[in-house]
Amino acid sequence: MAQTTLRSGRILLVPLADEHLEHEVELDADPEVMRYLGDGRPRTREKVELLHRHRLAVADHVPGLGFWAGFVEGTFVGWWILEPPQRPDQGPLEGQAELGYRLLPRHWRQGLASEGARELLRHGFEDLGLNRVFAETMAVNTASRATMATIGMEHVRTFFMEWEDPLPGSDLGEVEYAITRQQWLTRAGGHAGLAC
Repeated sequence: MAQTTLRSGRILLVPLADEHLEHEVELDADPEVMRYLGDGRPRTREKVELLHRHRLAVADHVPGLGFWAGFVEGTFVGWWILEPPQRPDQGPLEGQAELGYRLLPRHWRQGLASEGARELLRHGFEDLGLNRVFAETMAVNTASRATMATIGMEHVRTFFMEWEDPLPGSDLGEVEYAITRQQWLTRAGGHAGLAC
């Protein structure tokens, strides 16, 4: 299955394309957005252009997975992702995907992160037949952790990684949250369309 356009109540989720590059540049240049990501610093345009190529390539690795640019009434709000696991400690490639999201600060605290994430969970389990979806963040990133919990994901582990230039709070580790297809179906009361 090729990556498809998705819709939630307010968000149009369009497969990431070259036309979205300027939105990615704006997002990754924001210090608040990048606080818990990478080296914690805003990214240059040149870096984002390189990452853009990688982001587009995700859709080629596993059918149906990839990045989506999110729009509310035609306004870009951020992006969401379902991508295959990248590290051995994340488990098997087949049947699972990592969920991610990144929104511009002016669209925070409006329920958009969880709304888009719910739609990606639905898509992953209902349309793609995934068995498990997980998400990771720094343990100190309470806002992202709250979003994960809101959509029904559960904390499964805290782990520690080696960083060349650790961000403040790295000493508390990273966290993984996850939800299985069965948990998602159970929460939906047997009706996938009503999930979380």
